[in-house]
Amino acid sequence: MRQKYPRLPWEEVVMSGAKRVTCGCSLSHIAALTMAGIGVLAADVGRLNAQAVNGSPGPLAQSCGAPPASANAAGGGARLPVFSPGQYPVQLPAASLLGARNDLPNPYRAGVSFGQLPEGRTWGSTASVTTAPDGTIWVADRCGNSGAGGTTCGGASANVNPIFQFDTSGKLLKALGAGMFVSPHKLAVDREGYLWLADNGGHQVFKLSQDGKVLLTLGKKGAAGAGLDEFDAPTDVAIAPNGDIFVGDGHSGGGTGAGNARIMKFDKDGKFLKTWGKKGMGPGEFDVIHTLAFDSRGRLFVGDRQNNRIQIFDQNGGFIAQWFQFGRPSGMYIDKNDVIYVADSESRDGRTNTGQLTLAQTGYGFNQGAQRGIRIGSAADGTVQYFIPDACPYPYAGGSSLAEGVTVDSEGNVYGADFLGDVRRFVKK
Repeated sequence: MRQKYPRLPWEEVVMSGAKRVTCGCSLSHIAALTMAGIGVLAADVGRLNAQAVNGSPGPLAQSCGAPPASANAAGGGARLPVFSPGQYPVQLPAASLLGARNDLPNPYRAGVSFGQLPEGRTWGSTASVTTAPDGTIWVADRCGNSGAGGTTCGGASANVNPIFQFDTSGKLLKALGAGMFVSPHKLAVDREGYLWLADNGGHQVFKLSQDGKVLLTLGKKGAAGAGLDEFDAPTDVAIAPNGDIFVGDGHSGGGTGAGNARIMKFDKDGKFLKTWGKKGMGPGEFDVIHTLAFDSRGRLFVGDRQNNRIQIFDQNGGFIAQWFQFGRPSGMYIDKNDVIYVADSESRDGRTNTGQLTLAQTGYGFNQGAQRGIRIGSAADGTVQYFIPDACPYPYAGGSSLAEGVTVDSEGNVYGADFLGDVRRFVKK
């Protein structure tokens, strides 16, 4: 049994109007960590995780993606940040250049780690959390490992379950999937309760029963390709009301001309029907399709991440609209009332405050002026009403932080799946 601990100062939120000014720590803790160097932040992660109230956070969950002490070492010591807390000379504006607002109200409390994994198991990187028709919460991670793609569920991790079902209290109901996948990405649950998993490491898509029995497989294991029976790192699956299968393909080559960039459509039995899309920035073109969802009208919402937008289509690929106001979409969920939740885990502009260049100096992830976090609005008209800001401070130390996947339960509580290794629950105030 995990010992329960009282809530600590680093879990509290300091509010200034609608803007959160915390990094998951007290302000005094932030100052102490900053003055001592980012290396101390990495060293302190284990202690913070040991004090978590709930859940099973991994060792990087509170790191904000800051490089470990070894990466900062120069001449035998950690390099210090250039600016003290709150003194960085560049601040995010009220809205990004593409119109994603950073100043909307936040009606939620600070995120608390969610999901009691078996003893000794902690969360690895995850981009996936979703709500099933019965109200349970399903999560897929990378078998306890950090990273994406590759073989995170291979080798010594082949006997580790990557798929979990919880009730809304965080009690574990079911664990499955050991040895079945190469590197899971997104998990979807259809109206009948079947599980659909996009394995971007193995280049396949699976339909599963809730007991883990494979009912349908699409793609060729280990074979990335552009054929009509192949994928190149598929990312997500969405099931239409009539059972048609829509797959986002693929994750490779963001910001370059490489890799697939298309929607693949199959009937309920897996027969290929059509495909649309190519690499590009125009309507109907894509660059890293990362998340899919249907609204109540049967319109397909596509998180076109490297293009910092959502594109909306009919089920035959007819372009309807593009929205930039929800930020850079890593995860997306639309509830039965057409409330849309969009997780932005990557927006950045290349700045850091760690005293060294830690982010690749390329165009990947650039979304000038956008704060990371979860934006909440209407799938019907595109208005954005609320914003749960990323608790990590700007400028961001790493390429990804906070939620890559997002869902909501019947009480309106929001869940975020973190690439850095945690699932957090945001309870309404």
